[in-house]
Amino acid sequence: MGLYNDTVMDNFMNPKNMGEIENPDGVGVYGSPVCGDMMQMQISVDENDVITDCKFKTFGCGSAIASSSMATQMIIGKTVDEALAITNKDVVNELGGLPPVKIHCSVLADTAIKRAIYNYAEKNGKTYKGLEGFDPNADDDDDDEIPEEE
Repeated sequence: MGLYNDTVMDNFMNPKNMGEIENPDGVGVYGSPVCGDMMQMQISVDENDVITDCKFKTFGCGSAIASSSMATQMIIGKTVDEALAITNKDVVNELGGLPPVKIHCSVLADTAIKRAIYNYAEKNGKTYKGLEGFDPNADDDDDDEIPEEE
């Protein structure tokens, strides 16, 4: 298990915010046929645009589960705009790093959250700067655009 640090292992072995929200305000699903991982993110948003809850269900490897768990922790309590500013690199940094071959898992979490927020915005007639140019119907296999680690 030398590839994974304690933070990644804790979020894999003891995932936070796993499950479903009854009557979520937004739902986002994203997957990668390349690796077989699938994520579903659900959010609850209050009248002040603060994400009060986020739950996930992930079918995938340990890195995908850890990325989902960490991403939910990072956005709960944030405004929608603050959550949209969080990138997959931020998720990797909060996890303390992932092996390069597993960076795509953080991209899945980032995109699933954006899709959940997009779904919320669409249902409520809202627009957010962080969603400008975001295409929720983009193919689920855009892993060739994974950013390099620095």
